[in-house]
Formats: sequence, C-alpha cells, structure tokens
Amino acid sequence: MIERLLKNADPLIAEALDHALSEKEITIPEAIRLYSAKGLDFHLVGMVADELRKRRVGDIVTFVVNRNINFTNVCIKQCGFCAFSRDFREEEGYFLPTTEIVRRAKEAHSLGATEVCIQAGLPPDMESSTYENICRAIKSEIPDIHIHGFSPEEVLYGATRSNVSIKEYLIRLKDAGVNTLPGTAAEILDQDMRDKISPGRISVKDWVDVIKTAHQLGINSTSTIMFGHIETPEDRVKHIAKIREIQKETGGFTEFVPLNFIHSEAPMYKHELHPGIKSGASANEVLLTHAISRIMLNNHINNIQMSWVKEGPKMAQVLLMWGANDFGGTLINESISTSAGAQHGQLLKPIEMRRLIREVGRIPAQRSTSYEIIKKYDVESGQDELDKIQDASQFGSYFELVKLDKYRYKNPRLN
Repeated sequence: MIERLLKNADPLIAEALDHALSEKEITIPEAIRLYSAKGLDFHLVGMVADELRKRRVGDIVTFVVNRNINFTNVCIKQCGFCAFSRDFREEEGYFLPTTEIVRRAKEAHSLGATEVCIQAGLPPDMESSTYENICRAIKSEIPDIHIHGFSPEEVLYGATRSNVSIKEYLIRLKDAGVNTLPGTAAEILDQDMRDKISPGRISVKDWVDVIKTAHQLGINSTSTIMFGHIETPEDRVKHIAKIREIQKETGGFTEFVPLNFIHSEAPMYKHELHPGIKSGASANEVLLTHAISRIMLNNHINNIQMSWVKEGPKMAQVLLMWGANDFGGTLINESISTSAGAQHGQLLKPIEMRRLIREVGRIPAQRSTSYEIIKKYDVESGQDELDKIQDASQFGSYFELVKLDKYRYKNPRLN
C-alpha cells in the first residue's frame, strides 16, 4: 500500500522514502526534505518509519524498570535550557549523601528495578573520587543492579577533577561499577549552536571523544537530541547523521532518544535570550523527528525511544506508530524535566505502560538496559511490585527536595 501511495507523493520526498524502504541510507539533503512534508507526504513519512520499525524489531514495545537518582542540582555551568541546576550560593542547592543514594537504589531494586540512572549537576570543588565512590557503594549493596551513570559532561568533569585522561577515568568508572553511559549532554552536536544555548558546556569534540572512548572500552551508551528551541531542521538532521557515523564506527549506541525542549522554566526562554526561540517543538515536528530518526538510523540503531516525560503518555502512544519502539523507564523520580516545567515524570507504573502499549496493538515487554527481554507480556499477568505502590509521593519530589535542610549543599571552600 505504501508503494502505491508514494506514486501520489511529492517526487523528491517519494524518492527519499523509497530509498529508506529499500534499506538504503538516506542522505542529509533527503532527510532535511522530509521535514517539509505536508498532507499525504507527512503521513507517508510516518508510515515508512512504522514499516521500518516493524521490519527491524517487530511489534514488541519495550520498557525498563528503573529509578533516576539526580543526586545534586548544584552546577558550575549555566546552560540556557536548564531549570534544574542551582549555583552553590543559592538556597535551593542540594547534595544527597551516598547513604541516601544507596537507600534509593535499594528501594528501587526491592520494587523490581533492574537499573539506576545516576546523573547530576557539576558541583564546585567536587572530590575526584565522588562518582567512583557512589558506584562502589551501590554495587556493594546491590551487585546485580545496572548502573547507567554519568553523562559525557560528567565524565569529562570527573577526569578533569582527577587530572587523568578521559580513557583512564572511564576505566576507573567501569572498575567502580558503571555499566553504561547516558548519551545526554548532546543537545545539538553543532558547536556554534552549543555556544549559544550552553556556552562553556562540553564541546562537540569532547562529547564525541568521551562516547567513542567509552564504546571502545566496552561501555555502551544511549544517544539523544534536544530539539524544539532555536535549531533548524538541518541542525537536527546533521546531529542524527553524526550519531549515525559514530554508530557505524563503534556500534556502541543502544538507542536514540529525541527529547523535546521543555520551555516554561528554561532561562533562555523565560528571558528571551535568543530571537525566535520556540516553546518546544510542535506536534508535527515531534512526529517527524521520531520518524526521521527511525528512517536515518534504522540500519544501525534498532531502538528509538520516545520520552513519555516530555510528551505525555497519549502522545507517546502515537509515537509508537511513528517509528518508536521503546517506552523508556518507569523513572520513579525525575527531576531535570520536572524542574523545567514538564507535567509528567514522577512515576509511570509498569502496568500503565503495558496498558498504553496494548491499546495501540503492540506487545509489551520488560527489558534490561542492554535490551535483553526479561519478560514478555503476551497476556496481562497481574501486578508487579512497583504496580502495588498506591501513592508515588512516598518517593519524594524535586520541589520538596530543594527545600529540605538536611540535604542542603555545603560548599567545602565555605566551611
């Protein structure tokens, strides 16, 4: 049917989509052209992405039972899109002690979590062994939990604080228990763009160096894009193409995650720092970005994850028909998007994920971080441990955490 409909499409868009259906690698100009699709052409982009998804991974939609532990919001960087971070002099700065980080990890594990995702701000005067100590403490209590920890920005910061090379520091993290890296801190991998939205943040060169080195050491990672601010379709496509080139070289990306810009509390939006800044991507742009990600990456990265935190559960369902095949994690806590104004993020129970997946005619399956299937739910089989939680407020929230005196950040140089 798709082939028949392509005969009525814009010839250039039809040509690009035909290349994709033939499992050929579409070019940057072809991918940029897909962003201009309207009417029938627009729907065809989604149909082709969905067809490629089905060929690559079938009708199983995966999710991971995990917990995010954002252990500090104190950060030396001041990125224009970040509403999470606080300067060390601000009253809302917090830093969780290692005992609390471990307690949260153990609690998640007791509720069925197979992964903890550890990410945070970059506090000044951080001890060089902080990240390693956190990992060793978690692994000593829960040796079988998967630590998905530390963005390339954090890896670079840890290496700098330790006065060692990126490679040496990654080896230390691996020895301490890090299993995979989050491929965050990517935003748009264009240096001019980064100099506008996050001056002083990790450079494109260093981000690529951390990721490639990690992959070479056997530490896989995710990959991401943040879109819907001041970037153009060309910027998005070039970013995805860079991810594709890295994957062709290393094979270390497990998934690609498009992340919509959450604008309401973001400094660069609130203060109108850039002319024409958008309040996040439109629904059409969200659909096209996920579809184009699938079309461009399908031969190299199996898994396209949508963010239910950014888009909400209903839009997440639609994205399963536009190339996505992974629902992400249960999270239990989510601070970074929540602080920026996201309306979702505290917890999405596995039973709710399974219901949402079934409603669009797919088969839910719990996976590990590395995408091994733990349990496929051909039929509903009752509640898992996390499903039994009646009130997610028991896990606390970001807005409560920043007000707690017992976790208030204390700068070593001021004490």
